[in-house]
Amino acid sequence: MTDLFARHSALLNDAVQALKSRGFWSPFPETPSGKIYGETARADGEAGFAALLGQPFVLPGHPETAQVGAELSPFGPALGITYPAADPATLIAAAQAAAPAFAAAGPEARVGALIEALQRLNRISFLIGTATMHTTGQAFAMAFQAGGPHAQDRGLEAVAMAWDEMTRFAAAARWEKPQGKAAPLVLEKHWTLVPAGLSLVIGCNTFPTWNAYPGLFASLATGNPVIVKPHPAAILPLALTVRVLREVFAEAGLPADAVLLAADTAEAPVTQGLATDPAVRLIDFTGSSAFGDWLRRNATQARLFTEETGVNTVTIAASPDFAGMCDNLAFSLALYSGQMCSAPQTIFVPGSGIETDQGHKSFDAVAQGLAEAIDRLLADPARAAGVAGALANPATLDRLQAARTAGRVIRDSAALGTGRTASPLVLAVAAGEAAAEQECFGPVAFVVACGDAEEGISRAAALARDKGAITAALYDTDEARIGRAIRAFAGAGVNLSINLTGNIFVNQSAAFSDFHVTGANPAGNACLTDTAFVAPRFHRVMWRRQIAT
Repeated sequence: MTDLFARHSALLNDAVQALKSRGFWSPFPETPSGKIYGETARADGEAGFAALLGQPFVLPGHPETAQVGAELSPFGPALGITYPAADPATLIAAAQAAAPAFAAAGPEARVGALIEALQRLNRISFLIGTATMHTTGQAFAMAFQAGGPHAQDRGLEAVAMAWDEMTRFAAAARWEKPQGKAAPLVLEKHWTLVPAGLSLVIGCNTFPTWNAYPGLFASLATGNPVIVKPHPAAILPLALTVRVLREVFAEAGLPADAVLLAADTAEAPVTQGLATDPAVRLIDFTGSSAFGDWLRRNATQARLFTEETGVNTVTIAASPDFAGMCDNLAFSLALYSGQMCSAPQTIFVPGSGIETDQGHKSFDAVAQGLAEAIDRLLADPARAAGVAGALANPATLDRLQAARTAGRVIRDSAALGTGRTASPLVLAVAAGEAAAEQECFGPVAFVVACGDAEEGISRAAALARDKGAITAALYDTDEARIGRAIRAFAGAGVNLSINLTGNIFVNQSAAFSDFHVTGANPAGNACLTDTAFVAPRFHRVMWRRQIAT
């Protein structure tokens, strides 16, 4: 096979440069356009998805002792796809057998193969988007972007960061120490990159590829075989990913078992058995803090990289564009029915109201402005379906129902069409209401009356520090207060967005520019993707010998 590293070296260099400059850069087009991906791309993706339904999913050469699968589309039908499954011991043994050759292949071979795989994944983005739609409930446009190009950006970002870190220092050196009139002391020194060990990537239901790709590609780039454990409700997007990776590895002369699929069901999970195996040294996990706590207690042999539960806040101290603010927040609250780790939930507004470009607005007027903006956004059924999608998990409906008792209903939730759907529920609550200070994942927003803007900022920062948050937003016109808020949220370890209006939203996180999660509060201990995310996945080991002079 053609040297894949040489084929993709220019793209790799561009990616490394983008990491350092932090401006906008993306090699994978996010628009699902036939002009970009081919005029038949969407039809081909839908046909490819249809051909998978009701069939065993083929992974040539993959360990298999059974077939499992019970995915149900949030839009209605069962997928009927089964996947090759094996017990943890079998998967661990296969990964261990692949480890020596995968490590020995070296960074260039691995990185070249991984970029080739990302480009092939990009070419099937319509298939992956359709698979993401029918396993997560995202509307197609979002499923295409988040499941395809945006996830691929994150994968390439991890590969580029790993490459930059692995090549940061010389692999060999001549060390010569003068000794006065005597001959110098000369050593030759060599450093070997040694992978940390087997890696386990635990996927989530809502963003199976976007959240899994950073850990998956970072571990593979640094030479660690990876066992991919998808959420049992969203196996297909990651199964497609594993298949492409295995195909590329086989063609490149790398062991295909360096990446394995650990499919399971909710009734017979395999995650705990894999996570606690002594051979597993790296675990990437996206999900609830409850299971994150279990991993911390029980998977003590592994290094954990987590993204967990958090309470994302908005503080409205004042607004230079009240209508733009309401429309922007309405979209953020309704997008994918609030099922994003970056979606806002708890909105602090002074009880006495705020100053805006439209004059003074009372607390109730602010809350009502948000509700009316949501109504406008979702008034057209087709647009509503495209924005809100469907609920990935039935438990989200139960959580929404329970939340109704937490405050005064400003805007009630309602079904949006076919499938498991719900529009945002907006509640007015008093400061200190317990429901508003814990994650209520899904289409629920709490508008909290606080004493004044300073108290709102303080409460929001405290929630991030104590409960965790991935995003925070602030609307204000007082530059001195904005400066104080920037320091407060930085101290709480949460990324802050200020006065967003128009077509940019607090939910969004751009690869190569935004660092997603900080690792500095309880919402996660890792940052996607910084050097600390990749560096612990390998070690530098030296050998040296003296050279006679």
